[in-house]
Amino acid sequence: MNSLDDSNFEIKEIDGVFTFKNENTTIGLVRFNEKGEVEYIFVNPIFRKRGLATKLLQLVKERTGKEIILQEPISPLGSKLLKSLNRWK
Repeated sequence: MNSLDDSNFEIKEIDGVFTFKNENTTIGLVRFNEKGEVEYIFVNPIFRKRGLATKLLQLVKERTGKEIILQEPISPLGSKLLKSLNRWK
């Protein structure tokens, strides 16, 4: 598992959504609100297991200045991610 090279993508924030993109695709995104609630998080399967979800959550925490609140997952994969990220609760 290689960590993600920050120089190969750009980070954009628009209306409560951080998006990581490179010239070809969306690498990952997180949708959040001002309370620090994460409403949706996605990492492109090709880029998983490289710490991107953690980076996205760090951006939310820095932006909101609040502790992260993960909303209840709606998919089995979301439940798996929630278990691995329980330190953000």
